[in-house]
Amino acid sequence: MHIFTLLFLVALGGGLLLQLWLLQRHRRYVTAHRSKVPPAFAERISLEEHQKAADYTLARTRVGRFDLIYSSMLLLVLTLGGGLNAIHRLWQATDYGPIITGIGLVLSVFLLLGLLEMPFSLWRTFVLEARFGFNRTTPRRFLLDLLLQTLLMLALGTPLLWCILWLMQSAGNLWWLAAWAVWIGFMLLMTWIYPAVIAPLFNNFTPLEEGELKQRIQQLLDRCGFTSKGIFVMDGSRRSGHGNAYFTGFGKQKRIVFYDTLMESLETTEMEAVLAHELGHFKHHHVIKQLLLTALTTLVGMALLGWLLDQPWFYQALGVQRQSDALGVQRQSDALALLLFLLVTPVFTQFLQPLLALLSRRYEFEADAFARRQTGAEPMIRALVKLYRENASTLTPDPLYSTFHDSHPPASERVSHLQSGQQPPTKEALTV
Repeated sequence: MHIFTLLFLVALGGGLLLQLWLLQRHRRYVTAHRSKVPPAFAERISLEEHQKAADYTLARTRVGRFDLIYSSMLLLVLTLGGGLNAIHRLWQATDYGPIITGIGLVLSVFLLLGLLEMPFSLWRTFVLEARFGFNRTTPRRFLLDLLLQTLLMLALGTPLLWCILWLMQSAGNLWWLAAWAVWIGFMLLMTWIYPAVIAPLFNNFTPLEEGELKQRIQQLLDRCGFTSKGIFVMDGSRRSGHGNAYFTGFGKQKRIVFYDTLMESLETTEMEAVLAHELGHFKHHHVIKQLLLTALTTLVGMALLGWLLDQPWFYQALGVQRQSDALGVQRQSDALALLLFLLVTPVFTQFLQPLLALLSRRYEFEADAFARRQTGAEPMIRALVKLYRENASTLTPDPLYSTFHDSHPPASERVSHLQSGQQPPTKEALTV
């Protein structure tokens, strides 16, 4: 057995066992605290609501456990089981040329994976979410969304793949640097056009009506020096009962978006606090920092792929046979190398999750602190409690599971941080 095959199996198996162990810890912890609301929330959340959140969490972990095992088995079948090798040979037989067959290979594998993962998506939507009263989508809308997502993947992914595969074939030894620049440009373009072009394909966005809420929001935006393309309400209730708020885009395309479900449950001051939290991400440059981190990690990844591209063991160790030309010389398939890299890299990078989650939680604390300075602690605390209650988010996650997975701090920690600095917003606090 090749050493890299062994490393791959150890990382895949070790990661799977780690994830299953963390899920089991999480299940035990949530079950153990199901019978009592945490003291910090006893006056804000009923026992029935707390138990609904616990049951929802336990139901999701049951599905997640099977999904983890299933996904790991699929990856083994595709790699060491010869699946990718077989699909690659089928595309090679078409003799459409390396770029066209490469695009077909990558897209067909991802379409196949999406199809094979469909049972879990259907179960989550029409069984799990429906059981807890969150699902509001219909089979017809589900299928239309799926079709639209597939068409977008083909429309956007095909030219991007063509460009990257062409660079891999024609741009010399530093193709990976050019491909990285193309990817970064594509990512920035998608971030810019998403609010105005892509998001409206799935949802309706209605400008926020005139009134107290819009007036308070505009005053908050003016204090923070934030300009946007507008404040919109999204019809999230068409598909789900979950609520949220976010701002998206950059430059002149920035938009503030509230789910209609969120507006149904929060008061004006609480909505203002939620927006202040989102603006905290903007004022602390979290979006830019995340983009820079993504750019750096993508650069490292592209450089690594540039080296692996010409390493025969990379293919052989993952169950793929390199093709021979008419002279019998073995040559790599650029698309196959790219596909292998995309599928296998998460097996190794999954162990970095705690570091990424730690960074994300730090950003959330900073955004909470910004919201506290703008609106005071109490409106933000009330909004958080309602969001956790309405979304049936558990108040008692297992600490180790949360450290590994959660991008947001546990509710108890967020409330504690808000209360520790609670004070009425002063004129100085309102100046950013």
